[in-house]
Amino acid sequence: MSKILVLGATGHVGRPLVKELVARGETVKAASRTGKPVEGAEGVVFDVLKPDFDTLFQDVDRLYLLLPTGYVDAKGLLMPIVAAAAARKVKIVFQSVFGVDADDSIPYRQVELAIETSGVPYVILRPNWFADNFHIFWKAGIDHGLIAVPAAEGKSSFIDVRDIAASAAAALTSARHDGKAFNLTGPAALSYGEAAEVLSTVLGRKIAYQPITTDAFVAMLTGAGVGADYAAFLGSIFYPVREGWTAAVTGDVEALTGRAARSLRDYAVDNKAVLS
Repeated sequence: MSKILVLGATGHVGRPLVKELVARGETVKAASRTGKPVEGAEGVVFDVLKPDFDTLFQDVDRLYLLLPTGYVDAKGLLMPIVAAAAARKVKIVFQSVFGVDADDSIPYRQVELAIETSGVPYVILRPNWFADNFHIFWKAGIDHGLIAVPAAEGKSSFIDVRDIAASAAAALTSARHDGKAFNLTGPAALSYGEAAEVLSTVLGRKIAYQPITTDAFVAMLTGAGVGADYAAFLGSIFYPVREGWTAAVTGDVEALTGRAARSLRDYAVDNKAVLS
């Protein structure tokens, strides 16, 4: 029993995480909706609404736990997975959300608390806003030279998903970090206007920032085909940005990986082709 189960293995964090773990010589079960192999790792079907725990956890001793993109019921969907992992004495590395430790009533924080009291080794990772959202969610606007989000002048210390994956790999392959929580950020806090300037410089064309209302943002997302519940969720999580709660900068990526986090410019340069 020495396999690492990675949920969401075809996702933005999952795929680079699987790739890094395989490169380190780890045996990985890459869980996804299709169950196909990922980056050289064994594939296994994962349906977050109807998980087959016996198949998922067979020969597994470590788990990378996250809520797949598109779902909002963190507590309802993740708690059964936590219980199944704990029953099998599987170490849990949980991708939580930046800032949830401020209030124990937040569903993600309740999942954290369940993990902390589960009796199994654990590490909690709380990444800030993904730098990669600029090509995951805001690409259509960037194509037209405009980022329109309800962030006002709030700042975020955007983090590259590769740094989240590297941090997760470190937590999964060592016991040094067990029992700890890490707030993962990039090296600087930027407003969306400042981020637009970085992207403009790298791409060689003007990218503007336009603050909009939450209602307008949700309407824009639903008009683009995003589900109403998930669009409302994405709109709601800009409130902490506007309040200045996502502007903190930590050294936790370096503490886990031994190297500094990538800047937004690093992200933009490395993803110039997809952003262009």
